[in-house]
Amino acid sequence: MADRRRTNAPIGGTSAPIFVPTQESTSSQRPVRQRSSSTSRKIFLQTGLVPSASGSAYLELHPSTDAPRTTLVAQSGTLKLTCTVHGPRPLPRTAPFSPNLLLSTHVKFAPFASRQRRGYLRDTAERDLGLHLETALRGVVIGERWPKSAAEVVITVLESEEDDWWRDDDASKKNIGGVGLMNVLAGCVTAASAALVDAGIDCVDLVSGGVAALAGEGKGQLVMDPCPSEHNDLRAAAVVAHLQSRDELTELWVKGDSGEGFETLVDRAVGAAGQSRSVLAEAVREAAEIKTSAQTVETGKQEVVKVTDVEMTG
Repeated sequence: MADRRRTNAPIGGTSAPIFVPTQESTSSQRPVRQRSSSTSRKIFLQTGLVPSASGSAYLELHPSTDAPRTTLVAQSGTLKLTCTVHGPRPLPRTAPFSPNLLLSTHVKFAPFASRQRRGYLRDTAERDLGLHLETALRGVVIGERWPKSAAEVVITVLESEEDDWWRDDDASKKNIGGVGLMNVLAGCVTAASAALVDAGIDCVDLVSGGVAALAGEGKGQLVMDPCPSEHNDLRAAAVVAHLQSRDELTELWVKGDSGEGFETLVDRAVGAAGQSRSVLAEAVREAAEIKTSAQTVETGKQEVVKVTDVEMTG
């Protein structure tokens, strides 16, 4: 029996037509990295956008190139994601006693987040990102202060960065796969740290994510915050979750063959994480000032009401 209350989607998915110039005219439209190798893309980060959650954050990476778009296909990669934190909340009475906070992470791509439409069920890439994010946050949260409690971190990727250029030419196949997912993980770590602070969960420090890659033949060139669409010779990449005050890494993920420059590659990723942390610290400071000013105004109103109630005329 058909469900009359719901309009079901068609069984076969369809894609809207995209009109682009011919292949001859698009051969020279591959985006070129215009920033230096030690400069990251601009980051927009704001907290407190979801009132129903205990804490929330929105992160967006600005595209590398500001050139006008001649096609409907994005020339340079970008990243947009939201993070919500639910909890801490008490565990059910039937659950066994836990002396620490039970932290769970959930990463999900929106169906329209990438060129290839994603399903509604989580795939292996989303599960792997959730495990990496959980590992990065477990070393930050002070779980002893929340016994027999649980908190959930939910990441929704609205627009993800692709691993290659949209044309998928022969030059793009030289890149190692997964660099786009590394950029997504770095953004998830930074946004989750801001959301945890917005939720009032005690942490040892702000944790930020950073990515670095080795491009070119021979010794190659180390670049911070690599955009896969701007390179056709990425040989190795590393993403870290860095605690600046303690100078510790809570997560390290390396792909490719970096050779003898492994430590230098990780150091560049730490430098990229430091640039992300400056934006993270500024966003958290602004959010704290707004909350403090709102509490001051509310306290002042309560004092005025109390003084008015005390005044009596005989």
